[in-house]
Amino acid sequence: MRHDVAGNAEPLIPIGVLARRTRCNIETIRFYEKIGVLPPPRRTESGRRVYGQYLVQRLTFVRRTRELGFTLEDVRALLKLADARDVPCSEVKHMAIVHRDDIKAKIADLQTMQKVLDTLIGQCQAGDQPGCPLIETLFRQTKPV
Repeated sequence: MRHDVAGNAEPLIPIGVLARRTRCNIETIRFYEKIGVLPPPRRTESGRRVYGQYLVQRLTFVRRTRELGFTLEDVRALLKLADARDVPCSEVKHMAIVHRDDIKAKIADLQTMQKVLDTLIGQCQAGDQPGCPLIETLFRQTKPV
């Protein structure tokens, strides 16, 4: 057991329990450790990874930011800001605004793609005749290279 700041024993949990508590795949946890998003865990005498509450919270943070679509570089930056503790909220807000604007642009692109596909699908008669307008359109060059 590890002791917390107050000297109380902190229970350490194995990677499987960490995975269940954080709803994160074991291989993903190992990957985050390998790339430095998570610090290396403590190890038992037999070499098994064990984790304290700090890493449970940190992994939960990482998983939630990834679910929101933040890149690993964004996650690293957010963790750095969180670790600093004296960083103004405006920096985090700026990152969130940039990310939201990226999402809005992706949504607009997806809506455009949907309209193009809807048009192509509408042109397809799905008959038995040779040739398909959808395939032919996809082969056409629309922009000069």
